[in-house]
Amino acid sequence: VGFTNIFNLHFNLPARYVIKQLSALTPSASASSKLELANGAAHLFFLVLSSHRCRIDEEVTHKAWLNRSNILFTGTDKWSLDKRVTLVNSNNSDFSIHISKVQVTDEGPYTCTFQAYNKPRITHVYLIVQVPARIVNISKDVSVNEGENVNLFCLAVGRPEPTVTWKDQKYGLVSDGEFLDITEIKRQQGEDYECITNNGVAPPDKRKVKVTVNCEYPSAPHTIPQTSPVLGKTAILRCEAMAVPTASFEWPVENDNTLRIKNEKTRSLLLFTNVTDKHFGNYTCFASNRLGASNASMLLFRKLSHTHGVRMCALPFPRSGTVCVRACSRAHTQPRA
Repeated sequence: VGFTNIFNLHFNLPARYVIKQLSALTPSASASSKLELANGAAHLFFLVLSSHRCRIDEEVTHKAWLNRSNILFTGTDKWSLDKRVTLVNSNNSDFSIHISKVQVTDEGPYTCTFQAYNKPRITHVYLIVQVPARIVNISKDVSVNEGENVNLFCLAVGRPEPTVTWKDQKYGLVSDGEFLDITEIKRQQGEDYECITNNGVAPPDKRKVKVTVNCEYPSAPHTIPQTSPVLGKTAILRCEAMAVPTASFEWPVENDNTLRIKNEKTRSLLLFTNVTDKHFGNYTCFASNRLGASNASMLLFRKLSHTHGVRMCALPFPRSGTVCVRACSRAHTQPRA
């Protein structure tokens, strides 16, 4: 009597596994196939096989499943102590085993062998377990001073071995490898650096490291010709300092109910609500952070003409870690009748 024996290797995969590739066998006395499983995002039962069809005309008398040299089943008798391996079918047309919660250690050769009238036949299946690339350890956010060296690392695992690249978010530059070394970091390099790992099994895994560079941010020094406010009008002296960390400001002035100081993130305003003769003179703004300090001065002098604004930029001190300060005055006048 002619019939077909189907030798199936079934895998019940957890949510993180899906089928990657499957090569079917053609009927033969001895054949082999590679079965690849990869991490995914499915919650399904997968009937994976091989469709190993071995057409024979004899009655099967013995049959067994082996993993390498370890016997899993002989007929309906289980030899394996692994509870994840179970027998699905065992008859003259279907001899199937089921492996649940597939692990990396399950990778390897599986052999289905049967005997009919003392004539052995063998079918081979090679299981390849793929694991998506995953970042397991990465540098924490770091804060450094300008000119220091920065060393970042990003460690990843996966099967096959994943690639690791670093990408800076500002300029899009890419560096290959787990380690990113920045020598004498500059202020422009303070940004987010992204680690990307990929092995083609699933979408890449990505994580970012924020690098903060503590430094001065002076604008190009320049001076704008000064004008002056008018008696009885409003005037503003403005002091600007761009720095990391943010600068704090100070105006050393006497108590005067006509003066107000308004500090903002990157600037400080000294407001004169009613300019009088006593207000004319030199004013100095001090800006500082933990890296250093700087100052800028400007002269508020009397002039009868209408004015619109004054700016002056002071050069930073030569020592490292200073901030650039810009001071400017603005006079607000009423148009002449």
